[in-house]
Amino acid sequence: MKKIYSIFVITLILSSCGEKKATSIEDLVSKGSLKELTAKKKEISTNLEKINKNLEKINKAISKKDTLKKLPLITTITAREEIFKHYIEVQGNVKTKQNILIYPEIPGILEKVYVKEGQRVSKGELLATIDDGGLNNQVAQLAATTQLAKTTYERQSRLWKQKIGSEIQFLQTKANYESQKNSLKQLKSQQSKASIRAPFSGVIDNVLKEAGTVIAPGQGSEVFRIMNLNNMYIEAEVPERYITSITQNKLVTVEFPVLGSTINSSIRQVGNFINPNNRSFKIEVSVENKSGNIKPNLTAKLQINDYTENNAILIPQSIISENSNGEQYIYVIKNKKENKEAVAERVVIKTGKTQGDLIEVLENLPIGTEIIEEGARSVNNGQAVKIINK
Repeated sequence: MKKIYSIFVITLILSSCGEKKATSIEDLVSKGSLKELTAKKKEISTNLEKINKNLEKINKAISKKDTLKKLPLITTITAREEIFKHYIEVQGNVKTKQNILIYPEIPGILEKVYVKEGQRVSKGELLATIDDGGLNNQVAQLAATTQLAKTTYERQSRLWKQKIGSEIQFLQTKANYESQKNSLKQLKSQQSKASIRAPFSGVIDNVLKEAGTVIAPGQGSEVFRIMNLNNMYIEAEVPERYITSITQNKLVTVEFPVLGSTINSSIRQVGNFINPNNRSFKIEVSVENKSGNIKPNLTAKLQINDYTENNAILIPQSIISENSNGEQYIYVIKNKKENKEAVAERVVIKTGKTQGDLIEVLENLPIGTEIIEEGARSVNNGQAVKIINK
C-alpha cells in the first residue's frame, strides 16, 4: 500500500511540474530570449537530476521492501570493436575540360562542312574548309620562286667552295633562299588555317554554321561545338572546416539521382584557394563514363570518406542522455546474476563523429561492456533491472 501511495504522490508532483513547465516553455519559445531559454533549460535539467536522485532512493527502498520484485525489463548490447567510416555529403556538377567551341582563324566563306552532329571524330580530322581567297595559288607561286632560290644558292655554294666568285654573292644567294623559305612557311601556315580540324578526339555536339556562310574570327562566328565525354570529372565545393581531412585520393561514392546510378571514385585534385564568400574550397573527382550517359552539368551527390577508424566502438545515438553540465552518459549493467538480474550503472562517456543512427564512443567504454539499449531512458542509476535479450 505504501508503495502504491509513494508512486501516486511522485506521479502527482511530476504531473503538476509538467503542466507548469509546458506553460512556461510556451511563453519562452514565443517571447523569451536566448539567455532566458538557456537558463530555463539549465533549471529543468537540475530539477530533473534531483528527481532522478530521489527516484533512485525510492527504487532502492522499494527493492528492499518489495518481495515480488517487479523489475524494469531491458535489453543490452555489447561494446565491440568494428570498422567505422565517416562520410560527408556535398553536391557537385559534372564537367569536362574538353568541351569547346571551334572558331575560324581567317575570314572567308565556309566552303564545305564534312561532319554532322553526333559524329565521332579523331584529333586532327578535317571538319570544314574555308575559301582561302587565292592563297593556294600564292603558295604555288612562292614555292616555285623558293625552289629557284634554293638552286641558285646551292650552285653559288659549290662555286664558293672552289674559291670561284665573291663571298658577297654567296651570302646574298643564301640570304635570298632563307627569306623565300621563311615566307613560304608563313604562307603555308596561313593557308592551313583555311582547314578547320578537330583539336582532340570527341563528338561533334553541334554544327553552328552551314556551308556558304561568311565567317570571321571572333565572337559569334562559332562553327562547331566538340566534346569528349570520356575525360569527365565532378567539381564540388567543400566547407573549409574539412581542409585537413579532405585530401587527394580520398575515396568517394558518387550518386547520380537523375540516372539512378552510383559509382565509386576518388579525389584527384584538391584546391588551394578558399573562397571568401562561402568559406569553401574546390575538389575534383574523376568519373568514368563507359555508358556515355553522364553529361556535362549533370548534378551529382558525393559522399566523401573523411575519417576511418578500424577499431571504433559504435553505439546507437538514441540511448545517450545528457546532464545539466552538458556531459553525455549511458547506462551499463553490473553485478549480473544467473537469473539475468543486474544493476544499472550510469557511465559518462565522450563521443566523436556520427554516421546515421550510430555514434563513435572515444572514452570510458571498455570492450565487452554490456550497455542497456531498450529501456535506457526509463532506468536510473543503481536500479535493479531484468535482462530479456533474445
